[in-house]
Amino acid sequence: MLENLTQQPPDALLALIKLYDADTRADKIDLGVGVYRTDDGATPVFAAIKAAERKLVEEQDSKAYLGPEGDMGFVHALMPYIFGSDPTMGGRIEGMQTPGGTGAVRLALALAKRSGVGTVWMGTPSWPNHAQILKDLDMPLQGFNHAGADGTADMDALRAALKQAAKGDAVLLHGCCHNPTGIDYTDAQWDEIAALLAETGVLPILDLAYQGLGMGMEADAYGVRKVLASVPEALIAYSCDKNFGLYRDRVGAVYAMAADAGQVDAILSNGHTLARAAWSMPPDHGAAAVRLILRDPAFTQMWLDELDDMRARMRQVRDRLGAAGKVGTLDLTPCGTQNGLFSMLALTPEQILKLREDHGVYMAGSGRINIAGLTMGNIEKFIAALAAVTA
Repeated sequence: MLENLTQQPPDALLALIKLYDADTRADKIDLGVGVYRTDDGATPVFAAIKAAERKLVEEQDSKAYLGPEGDMGFVHALMPYIFGSDPTMGGRIEGMQTPGGTGAVRLALALAKRSGVGTVWMGTPSWPNHAQILKDLDMPLQGFNHAGADGTADMDALRAALKQAAKGDAVLLHGCCHNPTGIDYTDAQWDEIAALLAETGVLPILDLAYQGLGMGMEADAYGVRKVLASVPEALIAYSCDKNFGLYRDRVGAVYAMAADAGQVDAILSNGHTLARAAWSMPPDHGAAAVRLILRDPAFTQMWLDELDDMRARMRQVRDRLGAAGKVGTLDLTPCGTQNGLFSMLALTPEQILKLREDHGVYMAGSGRINIAGLTMGNIEKFIAALAAVTA
C-alpha cells in the first residue's frame, strides 16, 4: 500500500539551511530560519531556563504520565500574562498543554471543526503551517489581504472579510508580531476588530506565538484581551518556544473561553479526547521549567530581563533598517515600525537568488527575512546588497 504514496516537495527552509551550511564565505548572512539569534549569531538557552532546569533535576521525583491535559500548573501560571488581572474571566477560560505552538493551533482548529465551524478566514500571507493544518483537517480556508502596500495592516480587507463571513465561521488572527510580515494591528484597530467580531458572531481563533518580542508582555497582549472582553467565546493558541527559547522542547498551550462557565468542562473534555488521539500527552520538561520560572519571583525577573534584551536588540536592527529609507527600489522605512522576528521585502525571485549567489545573503523565497539574523556587524553589508540587486 505504501507504493501509493507520492513524493512530496521538500520544505523550502530546510533546503535553504543546507545551502547556507555549504557556503564557505565568512561574511554570509542567514535570514531564513525563524529563531532568535544574539549579536554573535547564537541561539542560547535562557539563563532563567538553565536555573529552572537545575531546580527541576533536584526536585522532580517522577516521570509518570501527566494525562492529555499536561502540566496544569504551567497552563495556569501563564494565564495572568496572557489574560490579565482576571485570567479566568469569571471561570470562563481554561486551557491545556500542547506540543508547541503548532500543537496549540492544531488543537484549536480541531476543536473549532468539532464545534461546527464552517469556513476559517485568515489574512494572507500567514505562517505557512496555518494553511497546511487547515488542509489536513479538511477545513475550508478563505483568505483576505493582511498587508497594505504602505507596510501597515489592510483594515479594509479585514472589514470586508468579517462582513462577508457567515455566522458559524471563524477568523484566525495573529495576536502580535505577525508572521511573516511583522505588521501588527494598532490598539485602535484591535478596538475596531473586537467590535466587529462582537457584531458578526464570527468565532475568533487567536494565535499568540511571540508575546514579549514586539512591544512587551503587556502591550503584546492588548489585542487578545480586547477581543476576549468583547465576544462570548474564543480559542487561543499560545507558544513558549520563542519567548522562553524552548524551540526543540515544544512548549505550548491552548485556551478556550466559553460563553458560560458551565460549558468549560465540556469544551476541554473534547480537547482531551482530540489530544489523546493525536499525541496522547505532551512533553513535560520544558513546561515544567516554565512553571518553575513563573512561580519564583527571582526566576521570573531573570526571564523578563532576558526577554527585554532580545526585544531591544531586534528593535535596534529595525531602527537601523527603517532609517535606511529608500534602498534601490525598496523602501525599508516600514521595517522600523513593524514588530517581532519577521518582515517581508518586495523582492523578485531573481533578486533573492542574486542576493544569495553574489552576496551570501540567504532568505526565504517569499522575501521573508528573520530580523534576528541581522546584527550591527552585518547590517550595512545587507543594506548595500539590497541596493546592488534592486538598483
